[in-house]
Amino acid sequence: MPVATAIVNLDIEGPRISRHLYGHFAEHLGRCVYGGFWVGEDSPVPNEGGIRLDVVRALRALDIPNLRWPGGCFADEYHWRDGVGPREQRPRMVNTHWGNVEENNHFGTHEFMALCELLGAEPYISGNVGSGTVREMSEWVEYLTRDGDSPMVRLRRANGREEPWRVGFWGIGNETWGCGGNMRAEYFADLARQYGTYCRDHGDNKLYRIASGASDEDHQWTETLMRQLNCFGCEATPRTYYQGLSVHYYTLAGPWEAKGSATAFDTDDHYRTMLSARRVDRVLTGHSTVMDCYDPGRTVGLVLDEWGTWWDVEPGTNPGFLFQQNTLRDALVASVHFDVFHRHAARLVMANVAQTVNVLQAMVLTDGDALVLTPTYHVFEMNKGHQDATSLPVHLRAEHARRRVGDDELATLSVSASVKDGTLLVSLSNLDAEEPAEVSLDLRGGRIGEPRARVLTAGRLQEHNTPQSPDAVAPRPLDGVAVTGRGLALTLPPHSFVTVQAPMSLPD
Repeated sequence: MPVATAIVNLDIEGPRISRHLYGHFAEHLGRCVYGGFWVGEDSPVPNEGGIRLDVVRALRALDIPNLRWPGGCFADEYHWRDGVGPREQRPRMVNTHWGNVEENNHFGTHEFMALCELLGAEPYISGNVGSGTVREMSEWVEYLTRDGDSPMVRLRRANGREEPWRVGFWGIGNETWGCGGNMRAEYFADLARQYGTYCRDHGDNKLYRIASGASDEDHQWTETLMRQLNCFGCEATPRTYYQGLSVHYYTLAGPWEAKGSATAFDTDDHYRTMLSARRVDRVLTGHSTVMDCYDPGRTVGLVLDEWGTWWDVEPGTNPGFLFQQNTLRDALVASVHFDVFHRHAARLVMANVAQTVNVLQAMVLTDGDALVLTPTYHVFEMNKGHQDATSLPVHLRAEHARRRVGDDELATLSVSASVKDGTLLVSLSNLDAEEPAEVSLDLRGGRIGEPRARVLTAGRLQEHNTPQSPDAVAPRPLDGVAVTGRGLALTLPPHSFVTVQAPMSLPD
């Protein structure tokens, strides 16, 4: 078994890993909101004001930093005034994007803000550019964040909320190149300037406006938006119409028309999935390079506010609800993404997994009063020590840890490291479906104390958690981590995710 070496420079600080790279996404889609977050005040499921408390407890354990809402595609047909005031008086609508079902608007602005308060998470609101107006979004900002006296302040108070909320993150549209309006980049760039102008800061609530960005590797879209902020030789820093640009990237094992099953897949499917997951590095590098040309000081943030696996829906479920199971394979997709996010922390300021409950690569699955933590959930939990930590440079020597996948080559080891409050956290993924990986951690420039390691794996890549078997894929202690003269040595089981924590100090 070949030995890989990961050199970690303990005394060289990289960029800070924003906690917002561990963000989440909740859309009015399938059972994400209704039956997921929201059960109503009359439900037998324990709740507070209609918000189910078992989901809240599970997400608080992840130190959830932010939650994006109400979409997604749904955001661009959502009109916020329909979701405030007495619930029984709220108008209904048809959710044309997701299942063509009726939306009763019982979960609206006040309910979302109550959810964020229960979670201890910052709200990220995606505004309606596709079918809305500048005035509508401007008044939503005013309704939520303005103090004193104004028409929207009086409306908020009439609906039971005296004090304004703090809402920093605002999305200017969603996928405006597609479901958000099928716009051209040049047209949307003008709209983004317009919406960014009229979405104002009220009092000390400072907005972080995120313009709807590209899909995958559409660099032209990013260049068009960056050019609207600045041009070569024009200004020293970009204008402030918007402070961030989004990008969306989903991991697939095959073509969009035949994404494959979440659970019935073979080893070849697994390797194709891992290759697709690793492409997120190329996606982020490409958009960051374009942004660097116009904004070398990196004052504009890159936001990956939709990412995750996308499979065919589970048999017998509504195809518009996007419900899929979540296996160990999905967990490895997440662990690889986080290693990439840590390396891009100088430009990448936020990322939001799609989606939090019951949709796509979910954290938790609910079924009546039952709740299941998915393998992906456990990656978030095992990695939460990276939030707001200082990244550490890692140099990986693993020439033999590779698999041929069609015409491409897949690197089957992935590593990242950080330090926070005197604790070193190293995350390691072995993507090889069959072979273990022996890894030497060469820890340079500092000292570590007694290590503690955990592993997430299972007998099969297809293993997943259910109400009947909730811990089929769950973290367990990893024995056999040896202290060496240069650092640590450990063996990663096949298809596994491992974290190692240890107290750390630097020389005086």
